Amino acid sequence: MNHLFDIACNFTHESFEADLDEVISSSINANVDKFLVVAAELKDLPKINKIVSKFPDRCYFTIGVHPHHANNFTINSINEIKSSAKENMPNAFGEMGLDFFRNLSSQEDQIYAFEEQIKIAIEFNRPIFLHQRDAHDEFIKILKKYKNDLTKSVVHCFTGTQKELDEYLECGCYIGLTGWICDERRNKDLRASIKNIPLDRLMVETDCPYLIPRNLNPKPKNNRNDPSNLTHIVNEITSLRSEDFDEICLETYKNSINFFK
Repeated sequence: MNHLFDIACNFTHESFEADLDEVISSSINANVDKFLVVAAELKDLPKINKIVSKFPDRCYFTIGVHPHHANNFTINSINEIKSSAKENMPNAFGEMGLDFFRNLSSQEDQIYAFEEQIKIAIEFNRPIFLHQRDAHDEFIKILKKYKNDLTKSVVHCFTGTQKELDEYLECGCYIGLTGWICDERRNKDLRASIKNIPLDRLMVETDCPYLIPRNLNPKPKNNRNDPSNLTHIVNEITSLRSEDFDEICLETYKNSINFFK
């Protein structure tokens, strides 16, 4: 039996409030049986702790502040992250990084929040869960600055070029792929570059409830992406990489368990 680990589940999103138990159950029935519950901001933490406590054998979790919320990141945020980590040690810190596409927080605030969270991860000897959009040059400069002190890092929702992939791999990063790869119209560079991700650095994710695969048929009426769709994404990866489905399931599961252990 093939098992899958979804490394990006935004279970604190309001769309999951009414039926998260059913979502997790149906995903397990689809052989997606491990979930990384991702924090976007610190107010997510009580809800994340409740979810993880309810599904301790299924759910891993992060603590962190997404770049969209970096304008709220202060010295108090640093203290709160450290206090929360001491009370409930996360499997990784994040979601952290840079997003210059939307710039919902200033670039200066994003860089500050990113570096301070990296420092926390180094202090606690934990991996980092990374977000990058339209900010590669500054992002990779910061990663290179700290790479010798970091334990592990994963670039979640990779959508970049071969050049960007090469630089991430040189920094020792793991690479997470989402349903973004299922759109052949916009993602020619991405669909070509993923063939060159070493299998021992590859992870898979839905980023649910976002990024529902374009070629998923039928789509749910609410257009919500669920972890049960991860098998569809892995089938697409299998086709693009010309590899065996069972092997990709086995290796990505093993990579994720070892990374977030």
